[in-house]
Amino acid sequence: MPPNSPRRKVLIVEGEPTIRNVLFVLLAGLGCDGDVAADSKQALSMLRKERFDAVLLDLRSSHLPPEEMFSSIIELRPTLVGRVLVIVGEVADPATMATLERCAVPHISLTHMASELRSRIRLLPGFAPGTTETPTR
Repeated sequence: MPPNSPRRKVLIVEGEPTIRNVLFVLLAGLGCDGDVAADSKQALSMLRKERFDAVLLDLRSSHLPPEEMFSSIIELRPTLVGRVLVIVGEVADPATMATLERCAVPHISLTHMASELRSRIRLLPGFAPGTTETPTR
């Protein structure tokens, strides 16, 4: 991001501390500020109180079915439509993958996280390099 661009605030929903830390560092390298939640309950609580520009969501950290989690996020923060990026494991459940496709939710593989995160986060609305759009908060 250009130096004068506002930093984007991204909520990381990940149960594994090591992966949370890696995501935090990767986001910082992309010019984003990260905040972390260990599970979906904590994430939804944070979304009620704070505004975020995007969400990185590991569905294994969710206590809710995928569609319910997505709808809860969007109900709380409609500005996050198209700004939820799901992290999937090496072998994702076919039903979960079908839900992601049906809901048109972008996702990245855990095994290719670093390279995919960079390209996928830039595809989120308002995250393109050189974007001067002020995040909706």
